[in-house]
Amino acid sequence: MANRHQMKEALQQCIDSMKQQLHGLSRDIWNRPELAGEEVNAHDTLVRFFSEQGRTWTVQRHYKLPTAFRASWGPVGGEEQRGLNVGFLCEYDALPGIGHACGHNLIAEVGAAAAVGLRAAVESQSELPVPVEVAEPFKSQITVLGTPAEEATGGKIDLIRGGAFTDLDLILMAHPAQQDASFLPTVTITEVSVKYHGKAAHASAYPWEGVNALDAAVLAYSNLSVLRQQLKPEWKLHGIIKHGGVKPNIIPAYSELEFYLRTLRLSDIWELKAKAEACFRAAALATGCQVEIIYPAHTYSNILPNDTLANLYESNGKALGMVFPEQPAGFSGSTDFGNVSFIVPGIHPFFYIGTDALNHTEEYTEAAGAEKAQLYTLRAAKALAMTAVDVVCCPDLLQRVREDFRLAKLKEEK
Repeated sequence: MANRHQMKEALQQCIDSMKQQLHGLSRDIWNRPELAGEEVNAHDTLVRFFSEQGRTWTVQRHYKLPTAFRASWGPVGGEEQRGLNVGFLCEYDALPGIGHACGHNLIAEVGAAAAVGLRAAVESQSELPVPVEVAEPFKSQITVLGTPAEEATGGKIDLIRGGAFTDLDLILMAHPAQQDASFLPTVTITEVSVKYHGKAAHASAYPWEGVNALDAAVLAYSNLSVLRQQLKPEWKLHGIIKHGGVKPNIIPAYSELEFYLRTLRLSDIWELKAKAEACFRAAALATGCQVEIIYPAHTYSNILPNDTLANLYESNGKALGMVFPEQPAGFSGSTDFGNVSFIVPGIHPFFYIGTDALNHTEEYTEAAGAEKAQLYTLRAAKALAMTAVDVVCCPDLLQRVREDFRLAKLKEEK
């Protein structure tokens, strides 16, 4: 029987022994911020890191997406049996203009550190209660997925559709924030681009010959503003007019809006989309414009909670010195991890990095690259890996995790 205490000690020692290498990995990504889908350096940096960890790691570059990767590890010489495959996720895309203001360089570091830490924990034991998969190609006890484009198009959703998660039993990642929290509810989000096509004319000489696309955009914006009074309190919509014309004396022939629609639950987003589309089409009808309604990115789902994993993470975090507030601050952000949580049991905790600065600010960019953040980042990695150890060592816990997953999905579908 595996000794959980010994395994947790082994993974902590491993992560501590690699702290300079892990910090270098994070710092390299932070120093060269790359936008969603363009993370060439980050991809190469992480691929190189896992390739240098020994022959027992199988590394696949450009895995299903140009800047995604997969690194898999499994003990050599084990019995050919189906077992638990634990997955860790790395994100590494930056934000336009302000770099790593969401700390994705630290997410990459956490995923890498937790994976090598769990490997050390497993190698410290000769037998595990939950057996591992070692027989089939590219299936392993530990899998790391590099998941690009979280800030834009949702790389995890593309990877889901490509089958990247089909052989995984458990998924773990952690996100930097202003506090330690084992779970914060995220919201469903869909992005919509609305384009109005009218007809140009001289705005003073013969405006009646024109069809004003800017009027349509203004009406649509106003329609949505009025709609807010009838929305549920937790539903949100916010947007901008991206294009409104080229010169005051020309009736605008083209206008464009971009809006984000958010709801707490995936099941509600379809109703909000229908209401918003009615506003967009009404503006086109009123002005005589033609309208295009485009959804350029995937819909991000809310994260399904998993109480068993959250409680395990919190217990391990407290043992490492984390402080979890009784009532965590509210959070209304969105992530493509939500979509992952609907197909594989998982956890997406948040961790403090030594600053009260808010995400998506220049101050947070600086904090994400600071030496001060390293203590907290590696602590989060240890807590994730320790949580995985608990599940690997206790079949009963694994069943509880799966039951939480089943019940959360049922509740969401009601």
